Amino acid sequence: MATAYCSDSGEDLSAGSRESDSDRSSDAKTDIQLYGKKPCRYYNGRGCKDAGRCSYLHFCKYALTGRCRYGSQCKLNHPEAGGESSSDPSTSAAPKLTDGRCYQWQLNGGNGWLDVANDHIIEAQYSLPHTQSIKLFNTSYGAVSIDFNRMRVSGKKLRVRRLDDGRTLWLWYCTLGRKWTKYGDEDPKGVPGPVKNSDIEEKFQSNPASSYTFAIGADTLEIKFAEMRQVTAKRKRKVERRPLYRQPPAGVPQVASALRGLALDTEPRWQFEGDRGAWHDFKRRSDAPNECSVTSDEIERKFTQNPHGAMTFKVGRYSYKLDFQAMIQTNLKNKNVRRIRRVLV
Repeated sequence: MATAYCSDSGEDLSAGSRESDSDRSSDAKTDIQLYGKKPCRYYNGRGCKDAGRCSYLHFCKYALTGRCRYGSQCKLNHPEAGGESSSDPSTSAAPKLTDGRCYQWQLNGGNGWLDVANDHIIEAQYSLPHTQSIKLFNTSYGAVSIDFNRMRVSGKKLRVRRLDDGRTLWLWYCTLGRKWTKYGDEDPKGVPGPVKNSDIEEKFQSNPASSYTFAIGADTLEIKFAEMRQVTAKRKRKVERRPLYRQPPAGVPQVASALRGLALDTEPRWQFEGDRGAWHDFKRRSDAPNECSVTSDEIERKFTQNPHGAMTFKVGRYSYKLDFQAMIQTNLKNKNVRRIRRVLV
């Protein structure tokens, strides 16, 4: 079983690719990273006069990163991958397909791709926009840390990829303050957002190197897919694209049971961030003037039931809401917000 530690920290890079950087081209007949070559800009432009003498690759530069929107209809050369499409599931309308499952997370140490056991744990965390990485224990390669933004394994010569059944619903999120907000969600007054997730995704699928522009009042906003940023004349905000989580079919262990079956030497613990940046455990403090009504274990039970849900609790006379998707704690009276996190200890 692969057990996990999740992190909401990390550098925000492009989330367009969901396969390791090295894997985008290493499945191809010619590996641009192995030989240090780059695609020829003239071949990808009006034509290269050097033809066979050219020291650069005569391949479609978008196909080499799995982002060619023309697929088999492209007029430029595409690298072959043993009969499989080299397109990436999150950056193309023609994803690498699974063996029938909703998704498959796999690792490759140089001897072929191997499924990660209980990969619905990875998928559940990957579907949360604030989760930047996950550390797996007890895999075939020992402890493995996956960077979701770069889609690569940190510190080991391993590759990682996510296969897709082609029916994933992709959701788009933007940071507002300290919270990730889904495009199209209603505001506190019940007014829906000015842009739909489906419209952003349609534009992204048509050309992952382009952008999506919309207006809010007199302001024009642009989502730049290559940068994964929402840009206005005054500021930039981080953007994430993550899949809507789908439960494994009947007969496959559910997230709740899998998360409860963590390694014997670790256990999940929920914490909140204090005023000075220190992290404190959720626990009942009967000897304190403001007693907390929940423990870390009770929060964990709620989380494993629905990683995208929320729960309320009380500290003294104040009521709070824990948002598992945004990973924040909100005081329902004064609206003060604190960060929360889930760690393995």
